[in-house]
Amino acid sequence: MGELASVMLNAAGLAALTLLYGLAAVLAGAYLKGYTGFGASMFWMTSLSLALPPLQVVPMVLMFEAVTSVTLLPQIWPDVRWRSIALLLLGTWAATPVGIHVLTRLPAAPIRIALAIAVLIAALLMLRGFTLSKEPGRIATVGVGLMAGVLNGSMGIVGPPAVLFHFSSPIGVVAGRASIIANFIGTDSVGAAMFAAQGLIDASVLWRTGLFLPILVAGVVAGNRGFVRTDPESFKRTAILVLMAISVLLGVRAAWPA
Repeated sequence: MGELASVMLNAAGLAALTLLYGLAAVLAGAYLKGYTGFGASMFWMTSLSLALPPLQVVPMVLMFEAVTSVTLLPQIWPDVRWRSIALLLLGTWAATPVGIHVLTRLPAAPIRIALAIAVLIAALLMLRGFTLSKEPGRIATVGVGLMAGVLNGSMGIVGPPAVLFHFSSPIGVVAGRASIIANFIGTDSVGAAMFAAQGLIDASVLWRTGLFLPILVAGVVAGNRGFVRTDPESFKRTAILVLMAISVLLGVRAAWPA
């Protein structure tokens, strides 16, 4: 058993302590994803990048998001607003190349800070009770998708526009959470495929993902159970607070990228 563990660690390029730290970080992020439906990517990127090269962390996080979203799909399927998801993804996929172009033309830090401020203000408004009077139409939904695509291409961040879109809508927290999770399946699976096509997912990344997979699934299942037991209004407040924390973290990372 000891020799097998050593072979697996060597294949994944991990020391034992790094593996233990990674397991703890993956478990915490998976629980967050299972509970709120979002926020895990930023947590995983921040925590795992302390121990592993960011270029190797990004494809892992994309695969983590896709796996956790698919794990939750059977429970959320009846509540997903599939029409809205299709329009959001249409805008996101169309605008991602624009975001990549922006990334090559403008410095990333000011864009991240502007996004952090905008998300924080929107989250504060929702915390004070702001909601849309009706579900957004086609043009507005595609517009949010376009915004998400620009952010995805320029910063690798697609979540905040979708989260704000669904939680400010009158569809309710259950449908909003379900739709956010389903949206991530479309964005992160395509993102992972793009990384693979460019040869950025090597054997060590796959080994690491495989080692983390059991704890990843356990964490997201536990988080989902926590959501089921939570009062909808308490959940919405918690989700908004998580979004605010993410916006602050994004601003700190932009101001002090090191």
